[in-house]
Amino acid sequence: MVDNTQITKTISLEDYGIKNATVHYQLSPQELHEETLRLGQGVESSFGALAINTGEFTGRSPKDRFIVKDEVTKDKVWWGDINIPFDPEKFDKLYSKVVDYLGGKEIYARDAYACADDKYRLNIRVVNEYPWSNLFSFNMFLRAEDNELENFKEDWLIINAPGFKADPESDGTRQENFAILNFSKKIALIGGTGYTGEIKKGIFSALNFILPVYKNTLPMHCSANVGEEGDTAIFFGLSGTGKTTLSADPERKLIGDDEHGWTEENTIFNFEGGCYAKVINLSEENEPDIYRAIKPGAILENVVLDENGDVDFENTSITQNTRVSYPIHHIDNIQEPSSGKNPKNIFFLTADAFGVLPPISKLTPGQAAYHFISGYTAKVAGTEAGVDEPVPSFSACFGAPFMPLHPTKYAEMLSKKMKAANVNVWLVNTGWTGGPYGVGSRMKLKYTREMISSALEGKLDDVEYETHEIFGLKMPRTCEGVPSEVLNPKNTWSDKDAYDRKAKELSNFFRKNFSKFEEYANEEIMNGAPVE
Repeated sequence: MVDNTQITKTISLEDYGIKNATVHYQLSPQELHEETLRLGQGVESSFGALAINTGEFTGRSPKDRFIVKDEVTKDKVWWGDINIPFDPEKFDKLYSKVVDYLGGKEIYARDAYACADDKYRLNIRVVNEYPWSNLFSFNMFLRAEDNELENFKEDWLIINAPGFKADPESDGTRQENFAILNFSKKIALIGGTGYTGEIKKGIFSALNFILPVYKNTLPMHCSANVGEEGDTAIFFGLSGTGKTTLSADPERKLIGDDEHGWTEENTIFNFEGGCYAKVINLSEENEPDIYRAIKPGAILENVVLDENGDVDFENTSITQNTRVSYPIHHIDNIQEPSSGKNPKNIFFLTADAFGVLPPISKLTPGQAAYHFISGYTAKVAGTEAGVDEPVPSFSACFGAPFMPLHPTKYAEMLSKKMKAANVNVWLVNTGWTGGPYGVGSRMKLKYTREMISSALEGKLDDVEYETHEIFGLKMPRTCEGVPSEVLNPKNTWSDKDAYDRKAKELSNFFRKNFSKFEEYANEEIMNGAPVE
């Protein structure tokens, strides 16, 4: 653990256009905790962790995320509804307004970095309007040693001003909030939203451009852990699919829970220095690592506390997207440094709201590429603004909102690496069984853990498999610790004909979604599509 409590110096931000500000530089977690309490911007929970409310926005706002379209990006970025272009001149004007707004204020600056492999390190300077946003930055980015700060030069600058409201008409934004990446100036400009996830996802999006374009490294929206034999496992999945939960395995060391790179040297490294976990319905019994990580230094977001400071994890009156951020060293069982070699198993996690997909199935290389490009899941309520119920959704590469390049660029890199490393690829449904959302029930976490453990330990290598009639997926007939009837989803439905209809309905959704990628997909990938 890095102790920054001895650093008392301040820094000037005048070079960035921020004039006459009182700059608190590199404050310790305890100091930022106390600053937040002093300003009345948070309270202390019974865990000793800070509890804050992010305000109007309790999730990301994808329609308000922009990329400046200029000489660097115009021919490389996959422009559209996900990567929305922003005018360079409008960016400069908006930047000037934001730094003017921060001038004269008490603000919080931090130097940190992303990417645990020194060869790929990205130095970051974060300027936050609020102390708790700066504490989030301490938790989520990698922490520089004292001697690294003396001549620190940032590669990227994050300016974060939640209290600044844009004027859409004059500023070129859609509404008052915005998150804009400028790859020429290497700035992430965030305003009008207190949701801290915009800070971390801004740098993730930047790396999703930088690493494949300039470093021949595949960026992945995934968690990763490593076993006693040194074998690395990778878990892809969007929010709410169990990525953080399932990678926190007492038998394996955690590399990271959300963002990683896969290098040309066949190593995996964490982008981050912390975890940002959902806490809805959190319990020590089901998710002990996350529960025990909530202690001084952690930040609880948008949770409801009683008069004693106790958290009601089941209360979703503010949002379903309640979260905690904490530095990775709050978890005991971690890999240090946050990197691993020898990837042997990849898990695609999906929360299937239709109740159709098997709880675990083994994929061919073609199916792996097809399902990676498809990125099927259900959007979980509260993760994004305007989503109140789970909605069947496709997000290419299990992270389309953060991918500046065309999805096939990432899929081609993944496919090449999977074959070279000879990894097993599994599709795991952590969603519904026995019927669709509203009828069936959520797959038991205990069963999912057993299936993943069996895959990791090679226990599924020699069992008998059957083929799903509609999706063509290979499903194990037996798995230690899991009732056999659960392994074929059709067995869990009382009305088998209704299951077939629903499976064909989902199959059609897959085909319709994939139609926009067909012209880029080779025959092997197209053979990975549903068979009916």
